[in-house]
Amino acid sequence: MHPDWIVPDWPAPAQVRAYMTTRAGGVSLPPYASMNPAAHVGDAPEAVARNRAILGQDWPTEPLWLDQVHGCGVAVAGESPAGMTADACIARTPGQVCAVLTADCLPVLFCNRAGTVVGVAHAGWRGLAAGVLEATVRAMGVPPGHLLAWLGAAIGPDAFEVGEEVRAVFVEQDPLAGTAFRPSGLTTLDGAPRKWLADIYILARLRLARAGVGEIHGGGACTFTDAGRFHSYRRDGPRSGRMATLVALAP
Repeated sequence: MHPDWIVPDWPAPAQVRAYMTTRAGGVSLPPYASMNPAAHVGDAPEAVARNRAILGQDWPTEPLWLDQVHGCGVAVAGESPAGMTADACIARTPGQVCAVLTADCLPVLFCNRAGTVVGVAHAGWRGLAAGVLEATVRAMGVPPGHLLAWLGAAIGPDAFEVGEEVRAVFVEQDPLAGTAFRPSGLTTLDGAPRKWLADIYILARLRLARAGVGEIHGGGACTFTDAGRFHSYRRDGPRSGRMATLVALAP
């Protein structure tokens, strides 16, 4: 594992292995430099293949790479086919590797305290609103109070500007979600906010708490402002690379 990659700071059982990549440790050339395991962003296929091979050195089997669509489908590593349309993955079989790709969206890792099931979800605002975290919790098939969650690096609350329509979706679902939004300074003629700065970490914590998850860790990094360490779609546009967040039970 590259020393710049992020190991979750959560009290997971010893058999749970997980980390999140950064930009470092790969072979891709600018603007994807250097660790980009995403095959759909325009990077050279041979570079993506080499990056995935580098990641593969740390895992017993090939990660289950998904076709992510900002929805709430959940795949099962070891059972679902590669390229399945889903935004989350779980594994109950040791050695099967779950993975999601992000570049501003929030990756969320899961495991249970007994270390018998793990999972990871890709949670942008659309996925959060659609219920991807709740769907992952249900798919894991254990009491939610027995679960641990870890929030990886995502766009921070000083950079994630959204419209009123985004805020309205979350507040309609949960009035407490209003605490995750503050005006960005742009207003309508009558003084009402036109744009909001959203805290995706607060939104995720609220959803996880309502789902009954017993313990939540992580959060706080900003992919948008830390260009040296993270890819960011909002900052770099369609030619942005992706980070991978992976988890498995040790065989």
